[in-house]
Amino acid sequence: MRTVLTLLLALVLPISAAAQGAAQAAEGAAANDAEVAESTPETPAEEMAEEVEPAGLRVLEAAETDLDSFLWVKRPILIFANTPFDPAFEQQLRNITERADEFVERDVVVIVDTDPAARSDARTRLRPRGFMLAILDKDGEVKQRRPAPRTAREIMAVIDRFPLRRQEMLERRPAGRD
Repeated sequence: MRTVLTLLLALVLPISAAAQGAAQAAEGAAANDAEVAESTPETPAEEMAEEVEPAGLRVLEAAETDLDSFLWVKRPILIFANTPFDPAFEQQLRNITERADEFVERDVVVIVDTDPAARSDARTRLRPRGFMLAILDKDGEVKQRRPAPRTAREIMAVIDRFPLRRQEMLERRPAGRD
């Protein structure tokens, strides 16, 4: 996962013209290897992360994330599984990424944890068993936990019922119109 995230950061961060010129000669052989590595993600989570990042929805690894950093800023959706190849995990990521722009509008960040041995902050707090979907609000409170994948529509309906989300909707559109 770190290699894919490193590749994504390398693509996003601007490269200076001077460094680009000096590195072009060395990139000849490495470019083919990078293309192969980039076209074949290691796990379904990395594959989904590659697809989602340009749309604005952030997909983060739980081991590298502190849940407290999202307090009052984002609504974390946590997806747990014992392996990245769990069909329920793959389905849940697919459900969310299909409507990524709507999740961005709701200030959502997706946090995935497919390594029980890593004992991430999220895993120690929520203690999932196998696959689990957890939806948190901006105040850090767990609003819903589910042992099976949910559609994007179901997740958004849950989020739209949060008191903080209702307040945000009223502030954005006081008259309820666009």
